[in-house]
Amino acid sequence: MKELTRPARLAPGARVAVVATSGPVPEERLQAGLDVLRGWDLDPVAGPHVLDRHGEFGYLAGTDADRAADLQNAWCDPSVDAVLCARGGYGAQRMVDLLDWEAMRAAGPKVFVGFSDLTVLHEAFASRLGLATLHGPMAAGIDFVKNERAQTHLRATLFAPETVRTLASGGGALVPGRARGVTLGGCLSLLAAELGTPHARASARGGLLCLEDVGEEPYAVDRCLTQLLRAGWLEGVRGVLLGSWERCGPYERLRPLLADRLGALGVPVVEEFGFGHCDGALTVPFGVAAELDAAAGTLTLDEPALR
Repeated sequence: MKELTRPARLAPGARVAVVATSGPVPEERLQAGLDVLRGWDLDPVAGPHVLDRHGEFGYLAGTDADRAADLQNAWCDPSVDAVLCARGGYGAQRMVDLLDWEAMRAAGPKVFVGFSDLTVLHEAFASRLGLATLHGPMAAGIDFVKNERAQTHLRATLFAPETVRTLASGGGALVPGRARGVTLGGCLSLLAAELGTPHARASARGGLLCLEDVGEEPYAVDRCLTQLLRAGWLEGVRGVLLGSWERCGPYERLRPLLADRLGALGVPVVEEFGFGHCDGALTVPFGVAAELDAAAGTLTLDEPALR
């Protein structure tokens, strides 16, 4: 697995677009998120369809075509330096193949931030553009709006990435050891759903795989991990970082399952690393070379997340 192209860091006054690629966005949280960005001396602009609601499917923020158009137009706008997703939910799978990836490649590298359902787009940016991305809080998310730790870590990553080259989670080793590789991952159920789709990554070989999820019962977590194992997708992975498992049942029930499914890989596994659907989530760059120390609960990047 190769390192990916790192986009440029942001500077005061940079224009950032906020788009809804998946679920519907609460207006009051969007406005609060835009205010946070303005407080960082950024120039946020909301996509034209960011507050849309799909007429038939209430779990979608507008039509697939409109959501795709907002993302593509923002990415191809030379005045925009970064694209932040407003929220996750569901819907990125429905619009990812509507994007003109050649046009987006021609627009050059930019910062992309999101998590949860946006796992689909993290994978697409990696496989189709060779671009490193940021797995971090979304502009209309509660964590982004109200949690100081999440805000501080994302802001540092965007403006001064050299100050956050070591991510210290406070977690510990499910399987001890150290490993080097290139970061990737996201929401477990979305990674499993990517299998067999056009342009999907062949495997996590050579990677430090970040996994988390929300609202999945232990049997569903088992099913997704087993699917990745049976498909050979985890062969050659160098290490695993486990984030949050919000509303996935008591962790004391989930922990033995994670050890059972991942322990046989023979690689370091760190648990409770503090990214994903949790309070104060860390921003984790994907597509960069790093070293994992499971016992210390640290991920140290070879270079800053952004240039």
